[in-house]
Amino acid sequence: MTQHGHFHWNELMTRDAEKMKSFYADAVGWTFDDMDMGNGQTYWIAMVGETPVGGIFTMAGPDFDGVPEYWMSYLSVDDVDAALEKAKAGGASVMREPFDVPGVGRIAILREPGGAVIGWMTPVEMS
Repeated sequence: MTQHGHFHWNELMTRDAEKMKSFYADAVGWTFDDMDMGNGQTYWIAMVGETPVGGIFTMAGPDFDGVPEYWMSYLSVDDVDAALEKAKAGGASVMREPFDVPGVGRIAILREPGGAVIGWMTPVEMS
């Protein structure tokens, strides 16, 4: 598991996953594995050899109206629920309450006191 306080994952939020997959395949040599998210959505896992290095998520639906494309970073924390309470006490606001992603971990999205958005996650241990 990624150590507490280290960056664990990055994902590109885009409207055109195929275009961005082609760009990153050509620019840095990434290959991609697909992961079915249900509802016709596919999450693309960027790979360097056999190592996952990031993801690409297609922004679709009204929740993303007016949202520019961006890279989302996720910080590893030992206990996302406890860390989120400390963050709120320190002036952060919660954008998405903690939720579980099977096989991935428990995630919360927050806006830190300076205004930047970041994901915090307690990753599942890899065996």
